[in-house]
Amino acid sequence: MVADLVALFRKAAGFTQGELGRRLVIAESTIAAIEQGRRPLLPDLAGAMDRLLETKGALAVAVAGMPEVDQYPLWAESYIQHEREAIALSWYDALVVPGLLQTPDFARTLLKQRVPAYDEDEVETKTAARVERRAILHRRVPPTMSFVVWEPALKMAFVEPGVRIDQLRFLRECAGLPGLSLQVLPLDAPENAGDAGPFILLETPDHQHLAYTESQRGSQWVSDPDEVSILARKYAMLRAQALTPKGTQGLLNRLLGEQ
Repeated sequence: MVADLVALFRKAAGFTQGELGRRLVIAESTIAAIEQGRRPLLPDLAGAMDRLLETKGALAVAVAGMPEVDQYPLWAESYIQHEREAIALSWYDALVVPGLLQTPDFARTLLKQRVPAYDEDEVETKTAARVERRAILHRRVPPTMSFVVWEPALKMAFVEPGVRIDQLRFLRECAGLPGLSLQVLPLDAPENAGDAGPFILLETPDHQHLAYTESQRGSQWVSDPDEVSILARKYAMLRAQALTPKGTQGLLNRLLGEQ
């Protein structure tokens, strides 16, 4: 229904898919995918369309009225697709090691702690899916990637010592990959521009800049340029507040007991 509404309102306003895309600063193919039901209409984009097409909030209401069970999995699937194709990705995490940098055992430990619990088959399926995402790190032309992680996420008291050591070693290995920067924001840093929580910035092949955030019961895409700009400025400040990549390597060595 939402897909049909987008097409109906676009045509009523006299826009082609390409014209609407240009006005919203997104690709024509994205408009086509939304109208064909292959890509969900995200709340921020629904609001932008309502303003441009003068539809008085109809699309925002339609998106908000989707059942939660339909919304969040679609958003997550949309993120995974964007992540797979991204040409640049910047990720700040304060709670756990970023998903793209997790070892299988670390990912499995996190998934086993989920409440309500997954059954064993679900844990293994989801662990495999998370590890599969790491293929992005070894693409023929990998994206430019930056990760800033708050130091408490590296303490990992909830995992077995062997899992923790393997995870720290894997982080150190990833830090040496071409086009990848890993920085730790130390616990004693006098400032933290990410105190409102984790977020991800990415750039698509058609140079659309998006942001993605997750919370306890859902996830949110941010496509409004002004809002993405705010998060990009936060991320730039986080990089300035964090240890340098070389300093981060030294911290990892110390956590591993390798002075």
